[in-house]
Amino acid sequence: MAGKPGMKRNSAKSYTVRIRQKGQATLPKEVQMALHVKEGDQIRFHVGEDGRVTAEGIVEIPADQRWFWTPEWQAGEREASADIAAGRTKTYYDIDEMFDDLDRENPL
Repeated sequence: MAGKPGMKRNSAKSYTVRIRQKGQATLPKEVQMALHVKEGDQIRFHVGEDGRVTAEGIVEIPADQRWFWTPEWQAGEREASADIAAGRTKTYYDIDEMFDDLDRENPL
């Protein structure tokens, strides 16, 4: 069946795995990729009232890296990315040139 131009083709796939001792199963690589998980990550399962099960990958962030994922830091990352994309950057040839420019922009 041909799809209409601009419409996404349904690429849903099914995977079957065998449950082993202690309820263990090996997730196919494609499922791991879809959940964005790797060894050591977690998967949260939700069982709906209708019996449908959904899964989401959960990646733990090491405590010493939590600061990077705070809303404030991520806002700064987005701002920096936008500045880079718009060409709002400067190139310095040494650290003294950079600090001289900073001092001119922000005098004490």
